[in-house]
Amino acid sequence: MQVCVLSGGVGGAKFVRGLVETLGGGAVTAIVNVADDVEVLGMYVSPDLDSVVYALAGIHDDQRGWGRADETWHALESVRALGGESWFMLGDRDLGLHLVRTAALSGGEPLSAVTARIARALGISATLLPATDERLRTFVQTPAGEFHFQEWFVARRHRDEVESLRYEGDAHAAPGVLDAIAAADVLLLAPSNPYVSIAPILHVPQIRDAIERRRVPCVAVSPLVGGRAVKGPADRMLRRLAGGTTPAYVASCYPGLIDALVVDESDDATELEVQAIVTRTLMTDEASRRRVVDAALSVPV
Repeated sequence: MQVCVLSGGVGGAKFVRGLVETLGGGAVTAIVNVADDVEVLGMYVSPDLDSVVYALAGIHDDQRGWGRADETWHALESVRALGGESWFMLGDRDLGLHLVRTAALSGGEPLSAVTARIARALGISATLLPATDERLRTFVQTPAGEFHFQEWFVARRHRDEVESLRYEGDAHAAPGVLDAIAAADVLLLAPSNPYVSIAPILHVPQIRDAIERRRVPCVAVSPLVGGRAVKGPADRMLRRLAGGTTPAYVASCYPGLIDALVVDESDDATELEVQAIVTRTLMTDEASRRRVVDAALSVPV
């Protein structure tokens, strides 16, 4: 079985890790959101790609929930002492990846190529693909004004309510993305924020069109447990932008794109218009990740 998954955020990285633990890396292609990417201190940072890389390499900080394990912060402390830009937390180990990526991009290497090279260097067998090699960015409109996603999420700690979102960039799918979708036996949407993790990927017209024309099942996993986000502002955004936080509102973010939705057993799926697959969706260890993956893959292919 070949699986293609759209992923973003920490929940997406956990789910991709569960897919690899269950099926092996050779069966998994992850198409990852890059609309959160940001330049910090002259370095190109790709948080969602890095989350998947660190999760699959076994070096993700599970305690903190983001970044690398055993991280130190000496460089950032120096930046702060010198009056530099310090709102975005860049750890010392993390800097190495950003430096390699930035140098490669500056030399003309596309993001997809340098991502593949980094994955190989870290022993990752799954295929990791940025949604696009071109510029794609998420902007958040709030009562306080419009902000780049990272400014709203990190610098402002997502305290502003979201009124709307804008995805900037007329991007094309990165090499390998459309082939992976076409070759998949099942398409999956990870338990990621529908608005800031999955929607930017679907903003790439070729990707949305390929999923709309699918001939295999497409299954999404809800990022909510009991109507609440495990981490981040997904529940607040769904309540404000979609009208509620039940599985039906999650599914409404993907009209015509999914055939089933994996929902937590604490959520009410009675009004869901696609197939409901009910399980415990909180992923805290390998067994729970495999449980969610098994549920997502239970739809006949």
